[in-house]
Amino acid sequence: MDIADLRVALFSGNYNYVRDGANQALNRLVDYLLRQGASVRVYSPKVESPAFEPAGELVGLPNLPIPGRGEYRMPLALSAEVKRDLERFRPNVMHVASPDIAGHRAVTWARERGLPVLASVHTRFETYPRYYNMAFLEPVAEAILRRFYNRCDALVAPSQSMVEVLREQGMSDDISLWERGVDREIFNPGRRDTQWRRSHGIADDELAIGFLGRLVMEKGLDVFSATIAELRDRDVKHKVLVIGEGPAHDWFAERLPGAAFVGFQRGADLGRAVASMDVLLNPSVTETFGNVTLEAMACGVPVVAARATGSTSLVSHGKTGVLVEPGQISGFADAIAAYVADPALRAVHGAAGEKRSLDFSWDAINSEVAKAYMRLIEARQSA
Repeated sequence: MDIADLRVALFSGNYNYVRDGANQALNRLVDYLLRQGASVRVYSPKVESPAFEPAGELVGLPNLPIPGRGEYRMPLALSAEVKRDLERFRPNVMHVASPDIAGHRAVTWARERGLPVLASVHTRFETYPRYYNMAFLEPVAEAILRRFYNRCDALVAPSQSMVEVLREQGMSDDISLWERGVDREIFNPGRRDTQWRRSHGIADDELAIGFLGRLVMEKGLDVFSATIAELRDRDVKHKVLVIGEGPAHDWFAERLPGAAFVGFQRGADLGRAVASMDVLLNPSVTETFGNVTLEAMACGVPVVAARATGSTSLVSHGKTGVLVEPGQISGFADAIAAYVADPALRAVHGAAGEKRSLDFSWDAINSEVAKAYMRLIEARQSA
């Protein structure tokens, strides 16, 4: 079987209406598959003003705004129109990227027709309740996810650490890697811009501690802001650089007085902003890979991250950055303070991180997903 023989139906809860690392990876995958001659049809909620143009053909799913997070949409059961579209398309493999209602229905549709199903895991959904004072729901969320993923033929996850977590949770016996790539044209040390830093109030002798990502609580904003408060208490000279937007902006800004909030950045502007940091602080434990960590490494920026899925597969402790036990404020502050005191250490770790980032090529990575599709199709045909 060849990649050009693939007919992939891809279901995603967010394909292009809000930009995030997960849907950027999905769009790159679809672009790769189309360039290889495969046929792909994407099913996801559509909005009037999406964040970016989608790769491939996009079919809208019935949806409702998620309560309290209206920027996100909840895909609902497959409509008759969507089912007719699927029948006309005649996929030979189903890819589900989110464990929502439509994802469940898509799996059922595929199983009824004997089609193999591949699920991609993009975030630690079961950890979300802890950020909204509902940690008691984590076992329930994990059980729901286990039922969903065990109805699929195989899973792909973006880091070896996430693969191990999924196996421990009993999500599947067939789990392979679908890592993430980085665009070296955008993310490289040459993008650093001293004048741009100065324009945002960052002096040449100040260490810029960067936050990169959507401003939502599940990204560890509480730990980040508490770490910065600890550094202030210790009189460690620094400046905070926040790249991103989101519903928790005001909450975050209130706790980071004097920080430079530069908002949402994209393309070359994003590369400039990331390369203009001196260290990335990523305390999140919900990541399955950590695109922001890889982007910082590609820019020669050392990373201080939570010892959690994603980061443990990217950051080599004591070589490209520092891993800290989740939630350990003093540990994060110690790591940052060490970088402030030792510019040479920052340079060595940054250079090692950039070298590590060279291993991540998008086309090579996406070819592994295509191989997984073909393996599942051939196994189903043999059976």
